[in-house]
Formats: sequence, C-alpha cells, structure tokens
Amino acid sequence: MNTQAVVIPAAGQVELREVALKPLGADDVLVRTRLTSISAGTERMLLRGVMPHPMLQFPVVPGYETVGQVIDAGENARQWLGRRVYVGGNYGFVGVNAAFGGQSAHIVAPRSHLTDIESLQDEEGLFLALAATALHGVDIAHVQPGARVLVLGQGVVGCLAARFLKACGAFVAVTDKAPERLRFAVADAVVDPSPPPLSPLSSGEYDVLVDATGKMEAIAPWLMSVKKGGRVVLLGYYERIDLPYMPAFLRELTFAVSKEWAPGDLVRARDAIAGGTIRVRDLITHRLPARDAARAFDLALNDPACMKVAMAWES
Repeated sequence: MNTQAVVIPAAGQVELREVALKPLGADDVLVRTRLTSISAGTERMLLRGVMPHPMLQFPVVPGYETVGQVIDAGENARQWLGRRVYVGGNYGFVGVNAAFGGQSAHIVAPRSHLTDIESLQDEEGLFLALAATALHGVDIAHVQPGARVLVLGQGVVGCLAARFLKACGAFVAVTDKAPERLRFAVADAVVDPSPPPLSPLSSGEYDVLVDATGKMEAIAPWLMSVKKGGRVVLLGYYERIDLPYMPAFLRELTFAVSKEWAPGDLVRARDAIAGGTIRVRDLITHRLPARDAARAFDLALNDPACMKVAMAWES
C-alpha cells in the first residue's frame, strides 16, 4: 500500500511525497491519520541533520504526534479496530527511514504503540507525547505542595510542565525571552528573563529550577536563584552538559536529567487532560492542511508566535 507522507530528503528540505507501507503483521494495525503536529525541538534537529544516529538517515519521515483511527488490524490486534488512537510513530515504511514516522496519511504500527484517546478530542490527543514528557519531568523534580519552582522556557513542554506543577500545588514562576510565548503561561508569576544579580550571600528564591529551553547558557545565570540543597531538572535536549561549578557547589545542587516519558505516562497524561487537570487546546495557534507541510514546518521552527501547528490529513 502507498500513502502520502512528509519526507525530509536532505538537510533543510521538506516535501510531501508518496511512500510505501509494509504489509500488516499479526500484531500491527493500520491507522488512517486525522491530525499530526510538529515537535519543534526534535524536528529542528532532524531538519538540520544533527539527530543522533541511527535516527538520522535521509530520506526520513519525521513526527511522533499523530492522532487517527484504526481501519485495519492483524489477527492479534483486532480489538483496536475502529478506535481513535494516539500513535507514537510509524514503523512500517519500505525504502524510507521512519525515524519517528508519524507525519503520514496512513500508519502501520504495532498495537503496543497505541494509546486509546476516545476520552479526548483529536486536537487534545496531539499533545500526549509532550504532555507525558512534561509530566515525567515534574515527577523527577520531586516537587512538594507549596514548593517554589522556576520554569525556564515557555514553549509547549515548558508550558505543560508549569501546568502540571501548578496542579501539584507548587508556586510556579516562568520566564521566556520570547514575549509571544508568555501569553500562554499558566503560572503564579512571570519573571524578567534577565536573571537578577544575586550574590553568594543571597539565600535563593526557588526550591526547584526546571529548564525547558534546551540551552545550557540559559540555565547557568539562574543557578544562584536556587536555594541550598535545591534541584535542577534538565527537561530539554542538550549537546553537552556545560555549567559553572561554583554556583552548584555553593548551593549543593542536585541535577536530574529527564528522558521523555516513562511507561504509563502517556495514559496518565491522557487522563489528566480528559479530567481537566490541565488544558492543552489553547496551545494550538495554527491549523493547516497536510498539503501545506513545508509552510507548517517553517511556522513551527521559525515563528516565535507559533506554539503548535495542527495539520489535518484528508480522508
């Protein structure tokens, strides 16, 4: 079977082309895609050609934010027929690399990679991966009710992390150098992106610092804002860890690295959205048809006013 998919044939290029899907296995399903979105951090690395091997093998189909309906299934996956699902990628292409593979009109995936989203609207389902990532980061932050937390960066993951932290009962402050993003913030305080001139004698204001910028240079100036014995959560992706030691030494800081989500987090994130613990649809700023994929990628990666693009695929 052939289908349409977004393909990055080489660094810096995005196009829509026909690709071949592998036949269904006994544990596989065929999903007709309804909506996809662009995870700016991951897709930016793919488009730049810097995604770690073996994911980066051009031509590659990007994407792991896919919502659709199961229209066929192997003999061991028949219980999924007809269900609306979130799919974290496509593993069934022929002749093209499925680094994540979600930007496709049809998807072949094992049943183990499905999450039922009958309790959500399609646009809400788009956020499962990033909501689960944010939730996992909040888990490893070990935040107690009443704790004071500063979140650096109010892209989608940063916004969602702040919302989960608020739901935990923390006092949440946020900052971002792009004022367009701060209008989506759900927080107790919005602080100036320029760190205050703190001295080693100051006691620090925050129990936890969560970085969602993915930039070491954004973290370093804020380390002295953390209280002694505080925690720093690295919620972005970094080429290397490179931070000044003196602030960490003076504050006796603990650093925690958050790697996407843990088993069960997709379901927890789904239920948090469905139950109203956090809201997500307000983060969709642009809606485009999948045929305008090149424009959608340009918006997602280059327009600071773009938080999330929802791309609709024709039936």
